[in-house]
Amino acid sequence: GWGWPPCAKLLTHWYAQSERGIWWGIWNTSHNVGGALIPIIGGLLAEYYGWRYGFYIPGIFCIFGGFFLLLRLADTPRSLGLPKIEEYKNEMPKSEAKEVEKTISAKELLFKYVLKNKYMWILGFAAFFVYIIRTAINDWTITFLVKEKGISMVSAGIGLFWFEMGGFLGSLFAGWSSDYFFNGRRGPINVAFSFLSAFAVLGLYFAPSGHLILHYLALFVIGFFIFGPQMLIGMAAAELSHVNAAGASTGFVSGWFGYLGAAFAGYPIGLITEIYGWQGFFVVMCVSGVIATLFLLPLWSLNHKPKEE
Repeated sequence: GWGWPPCAKLLTHWYAQSERGIWWGIWNTSHNVGGALIPIIGGLLAEYYGWRYGFYIPGIFCIFGGFFLLLRLADTPRSLGLPKIEEYKNEMPKSEAKEVEKTISAKELLFKYVLKNKYMWILGFAAFFVYIIRTAINDWTITFLVKEKGISMVSAGIGLFWFEMGGFLGSLFAGWSSDYFFNGRRGPINVAFSFLSAFAVLGLYFAPSGHLILHYLALFVIGFFIFGPQMLIGMAAAELSHVNAAGASTGFVSGWFGYLGAAFAGYPIGLITEIYGWQGFFVVMCVSGVIATLFLLPLWSLNHKPKEE
């Protein structure tokens, strides 16, 4: 929750819209690299040195990483005497140049460009349902594979590795394709990936028991499609708001709505599964993908903050 908004703000300030997708995608793979490595690293540390070291060593890495960022990370191009990235890339419309130069209060940024911005609410509800799929698959897959498919705990854990690897490539492809094929428009990729994620989860449910490779393939495909909108929804929030409100916008959409969806993937999804079985679980996953798609459809053609009326 504390990491995403400042990263979004920095990426918005340092990369222009025409190139932002690929760089945002590279940054977003940190989810997948960390998610894939930590079960292995943490498991080995816990096995050989005790479970406490599974917390100590990652914590130490984070502390050193934090100091590295404090010393090396720049704020904005203007803070270093450089022009705004939109000016440098000749991508800032004249109608918006004066607006960016204005000094805007924190209250105005929050209320005018976030809370009263209808696009933030649309993206927020879409993020809610996208995060349900992402978190539920991450949290419940091992239980599903072990109890329903008869797969060993170790093999089920490897399945999550492939889920993260799918997300790694999906993030890169989603960011690059939104730049290359749609000239910085995030809507088409958001819609397509969200819709396809609804069908991808069915592959995991219907994969026959005893065919481990098919389960791994299904998890890879789910990761590929769900991490695309998970990333691009946050990027769209930054781009459909004021540049100085990028952190607040992504915090509102991904940090608030998104993690409400992640919370729903915990006890509520567990209760649904307990009452209706795994069939109920996958119905919720499919419906979530469809609803997210419907929320994202109105934003198909937008590629910048709409002009004020």
